[in-house]
Amino acid sequence: MAAASLVVVGSFSTGQAAQTAEKTAASAEKSPTSATGVKLERALFAEGCFWKVQSTFSKVPGVVKTTVGYTGGKVPNPSYHQVCTDTTGHAETCLVEFDPTKTTYHKLLETFFASHDPTTKNSQGPDFGTQYRSVIFYSTPQQEREALQMKEQLTKEHKFFSPIVTEIVPAKPFYSAEEYHQNYFEKHGMVCH
Repeated sequence: MAAASLVVVGSFSTGQAAQTAEKTAASAEKSPTSATGVKLERALFAEGCFWKVQSTFSKVPGVVKTTVGYTGGKVPNPSYHQVCTDTTGHAETCLVEFDPTKTTYHKLLETFFASHDPTTKNSQGPDFGTQYRSVIFYSTPQQEREALQMKEQLTKEHKFFSPIVTEIVPAKPFYSAEEYHQNYFEKHGMVCH
C-alpha cells in the first residue's frame, strides 16, 4: 500500500507531529501557482464519499486541481482502511486548489452546500460514520468568517428542512488518499450515490 502524502493547509497545526508535518510539507510542496502565475488558494471540504466531492468541485470554473484525502483526525498518515474503521477521527475530504481571479471561496461554499445534505450527522446517502460528516476545514480567518456567514444565512433563509450540522473547524494536516481514489469517477464512471 502506498503511503499517503501530506499537505499542510493553514497554520492551525500544533505539537511535534505538526512541526514534522510542516517540515515535510515545506520541503515537498511549494506554494502552488496557476499556469498564468497566479498564486492559488486552497480549501478543504468534507461532505460524504470523497469521490463525489472531487467530481463536483473539479467541474467548478476556476478550480485548478482537486485531491482527495483525509483530514481532521488524530492518526498521522492514515490509510483508507484505517479511516473506514471510524476510529481515526478523519473525514474523507477534498482539497480544492483554485485561482482566486477566476472563482471565489464564496462560490466554493455555495457549491459545497448545494452538493450534499448538510443536515445529516455523520452520513450521506448510504454511507454512515464520522468519516462521512459534513465539515468545512478553514485555513484562514477570512475562510472561517465566510463559512460561518453562509451557514448563518442559509439557516435564516430556511434553505433546509432540518438544522445544518456542518462543522466549521480549523484545518489540520491533510493526507492525500491512495492513488486509486484520485479522480475515481473519471477513471471508473459514476458508481457512487
